[in-house]
Amino acid sequence: MKTAIIGAGIAGIASAIRLAAKGHDVTVFEANDYPGGKLSAFSVNGYRFDAGPSLFTMPQYVDELFALCGESAPDHFRYERMDTVCHYFWNDATQLRAWANPTDFARASEEALGVPAAAVTQFLQRSSTKYDLAGRTFLEKSLHKAATWLQWSVAKAMVVLPFYDMFSTMHQTHQRHFKGFPKMVQLFNRFATYNGSNPYKAPGMLTIIPHFEHNIGVFYPEGGMHAITTSLYELSLRQGVKYHFSTPINEILTKNNAVTGVKTAAGAEFAFDKVVSNMDVFYTYKKLLPHAQHPERILNQPKSTSALIFYWGIKKEFAELGLHNILFADDYEREFTLLEQGQVTHDPTIYINITSKYTPTDVPESGGENWFVMVNAPCHQGQDWSTLIPEIRKNTLEKISRILKTDLEPLIEAEEILEPREIERRTSSHLGALYGYSSNNLMAAFLRHPNFSGKIKGLHFVGGSVHPGGGIPLCLLSAKIMSENL
Repeated sequence: MKTAIIGAGIAGIASAIRLAAKGHDVTVFEANDYPGGKLSAFSVNGYRFDAGPSLFTMPQYVDELFALCGESAPDHFRYERMDTVCHYFWNDATQLRAWANPTDFARASEEALGVPAAAVTQFLQRSSTKYDLAGRTFLEKSLHKAATWLQWSVAKAMVVLPFYDMFSTMHQTHQRHFKGFPKMVQLFNRFATYNGSNPYKAPGMLTIIPHFEHNIGVFYPEGGMHAITTSLYELSLRQGVKYHFSTPINEILTKNNAVTGVKTAAGAEFAFDKVVSNMDVFYTYKKLLPHAQHPERILNQPKSTSALIFYWGIKKEFAELGLHNILFADDYEREFTLLEQGQVTHDPTIYINITSKYTPTDVPESGGENWFVMVNAPCHQGQDWSTLIPEIRKNTLEKISRILKTDLEPLIEAEEILEPREIERRTSSHLGALYGYSSNNLMAAFLRHPNFSGKIKGLHFVGGSVHPGGGIPLCLLSAKIMSENL
């Protein structure tokens, strides 16, 4: 079976590994000159940065790719579980160190925020139960195959769903559980950003997300997040997968409603039995399948948020900052209201990740820290980014400097900026939306495009713009679902 994969993002690489293990002759076509898509890396003035995703959870999905190929993951890919999930900062000088151990996290929350430790423990236990009873159904199975709905585990999940906040928003769920403790509500609300959604609209079932981080854990790959890409790319090469970099695809070739191959931008045509698109599903249809029937209802759903990322080489060590840090906005609801209006607040929530805390070689020998500084931003809707970016940069620097009581700007000796337009250009993510479509809808899980085409035989889809969603774990699961139903 000859199979083409369009796009060498993490879902494309994982798909290549899985299909090669099933005996397919796999060729991957990638428009960029490197693998990984958003999960890439670069260096500036001696500072190394992970360009994209900055949080690693559910490492078993990487491990099982090695096991699938008869290899031991630790021989090629190593990681460690962090003892601290995140450091949280508020404008009123409140701080919270969120320990990885749930009991320690609950105790620290009580000390810093006043919320009873038992309430935190109970919430995390409920998050775990939701995932076990219903979350697996939505994340690990195709929701678009009749056979899925005939399984006993799925029927059981559908029975319990109404009792697990399916008809409440994430915010309503958190507010009900942590009534009187707004900072704890805000802390758990922020997990909606893991798939680019609004906690004031996203369904309460998404409160399973903290389970991944607080019950299972946050991990750091040896060598940084980019090691996920490099280790899986090398695994795919050992499985005989072939890559064509700097080779954008212009068209998926079809005949009689079945794929026959692909056509490159240079005009070369290649015959294939199957085609798997790791390209954003919007552009897969609009650019590569111009003559096919398009699922307009799906393609026109609201987009997820994007991001404005500042990569700063800082010539100082900040002991109070850990690997993951979040500086909260005072008015979180207003922040998300503005994002949906295509704007950014003057008091943004800021995400700072510093891999040099664990990989000293990520900075020059003279020392310092490599800061990945992300501000939630709307997807590109014609905003004047040339005006917005300097304003957001100024507000971001002022906020960090105020909270850390240090004038930060003079300490910056390296800088790169990634914004929604550039995200779209580099990764073909429509409008620069990081996670494809938002989950600001009760039926969001069902409205994502399936991992196969119901109209064109032999055409399949993976990646963050299709089922089950965005982020490293879900992209890896999209490859698994696709391969199991190929």
